[in-house]
Amino acid sequence: MKFVILAALASVAFGVPQGYSAPAPRSSVRDDSFEDVAILRDDRVHEDDGRYNFDIEAENGIRASESGSPNGPAGAITSAGEYSYTAPDGTDVVVRYVADENGFQPQSDLLPVAPEFPHPIPQFVLDQIAFAAEEDARRPRTDSFERSGSVRAPSTSYQRP
Repeated sequence: MKFVILAALASVAFGVPQGYSAPAPRSSVRDDSFEDVAILRDDRVHEDDGRYNFDIEAENGIRASESGSPNGPAGAITSAGEYSYTAPDGTDVVVRYVADENGFQPQSDLLPVAPEFPHPIPQFVLDQIAFAAEEDARRPRTDSFERSGSVRAPSTSYQRP
């Protein structure tokens, strides 16, 4: 019996796919889309009470800074910070953000902006609403539940045809 269990375990162990391998070291990768970038500054502070901040800058112009503290509901971390980089077209991108109980809230001149609300309602929509109101006014109201707000329970008897 022990031999059968040992054989089953061995077959499972040898049956595990062996296709995964660790990624190759960066030095052996022949992809020109990656470049090694030196980190110019990497300042990190983590306090015992949960507060933290970091400030990072790379030689290619990428910068990020953030600070946070556990002052959200139930001790959730509230964070604020910014990151910046130069886009491939040469545009300087700066994004400032707050992350709190309302979620991640980025702000940048380059982010799309939703239209003001309430936006103007198109005339065809207003016409359809008026038409529906006219139809409702012309319809005779015979059901008592429409006027009283009460609902009648369905009949529980069933008659076979």
